[in-house]
Amino acid sequence: MQRFQHDGVDIAFLDEGEGDPIVLVHGFASTAEVNWVYPGWVATLTAAGRRAIAFDTEDVRALLDHLDLARADVMGYSMGARITAFFALAYPTRLRRAVFGGLGIHLVHGVGLPESIAEALEAPSLADVSDPVGRTFRAFAEQTKSDLKALAACIRGSRQTLAREEVAAIRAPALVAVGTEDVVAGSAHELAALLPCGRALDIPRRDHMLAVGDKAFKAEVLRFLAEQP
Repeated sequence: MQRFQHDGVDIAFLDEGEGDPIVLVHGFASTAEVNWVYPGWVATLTAAGRRAIAFDTEDVRALLDHLDLARADVMGYSMGARITAFFALAYPTRLRRAVFGGLGIHLVHGVGLPESIAEALEAPSLADVSDPVGRTFRAFAEQTKSDLKALAACIRGSRQTLAREEVAAIRAPALVAVGTEDVVAGSAHELAALLPCGRALDIPRRDHMLAVGDKAFKAEVLRFLAEQP
């Protein structure tokens, strides 16, 4: 992992391959390795002739500045997709295409991850969590050795949405991909319908956790990226 400093923060990032750049923004309780390396995304993208850049912070613009990239494609998953949407709205000239994975209409109508997940993260142990979604996120956070209390605070402090009018202002081509068994993200089709150049992908038989590494998801992303923006 390479590193650079921005506003006093040490930011680690991965930069592999050559070709058109795509910035990868990981999801809640995850890391660049867990979200993008282990499921094969970096290997898939670099094999397709892309330059894959993944990092462990939400400051997409600072990373583009550091790498002297005027524009890039950006793909985020879950909370990373929410960050991607805010980046798309704030810096439209820096974005070529966007992929919103694991986030549908809850970008507009939801408030991020539900309170039950924060409560699950604060429970004394995994055995004390009865909510199925909360158990899934608690187990994942323990697997990635994350700070459980910090993650719970993150859920309660990052409940930002975009208005329908703001989503409609995102003019870049966008792919919205959500698993058909995902109970967290909301409808991909409803969000895609609000985007001027949006389209939806149903990832068959996948929930929020399993969709990220799905082969059908990867194949559609590669098709989408190969199109002329």
